[in-house]
Amino acid sequence: MSRTTRSLATALVVLILVAALGFIYASPYIALNRVKRAADARDAQTVNQYVDFPALRASLKEQVAALLTRRVDIQKSGNPLAIIGAMIGAALVGPLVDSYATPDGVAAILNGIPPRGDPGERPPQAGDGSSASLANAPASGVTSAQQPPREPPQTTAGYRSLNTFVVTYRHGAGDARYSAIFHRDGLVSWKLVAVDLGG
Repeated sequence: MSRTTRSLATALVVLILVAALGFIYASPYIALNRVKRAADARDAQTVNQYVDFPALRASLKEQVAALLTRRVDIQKSGNPLAIIGAMIGAALVGPLVDSYATPDGVAAILNGIPPRGDPGERPPQAGDGSSASLANAPASGVTSAQQPPREPPQTTAGYRSLNTFVVTYRHGAGDARYSAIFHRDGLVSWKLVAVDLGG
């Protein structure tokens, strides 16, 4: 084998290795794009490939319960009726979690509309499945005539660790942040496994 042939072979191996590493690094961004498009289109079969629904359901239950606990703690010195309302909301955690652990709920979460822990809350459903109409949908059963359309959230995404990828959403400087958390599921596969409603 001549020196030129060896150099070309080495360069080809290095190029393949760099491309493979680049693909591995980009894999959570690709997974995020695919699951978001599938959720917006209500493609349940594809969403199932990118979401660990039992883990997401457990995370939602924990996060919504913590949200309601914080709300009760804030309102303890206030109106007793508000505390009763929060306690009723706590009783409705199960149905709320079940409604968000669906393709509609995943679409809402990935479009900047997390659960707020309001009684009877359900994720908005976009009539045409587009992310634009979903992003402008009201948060919890309030009609668009009562609430102005929301701007798309500011989104940041990145690795938290080698096997954890986090997408953080925020609508504005005064709004609370929340995060969607993906875990590696194989070398280049990722699944949505949790939300962090505290940001």
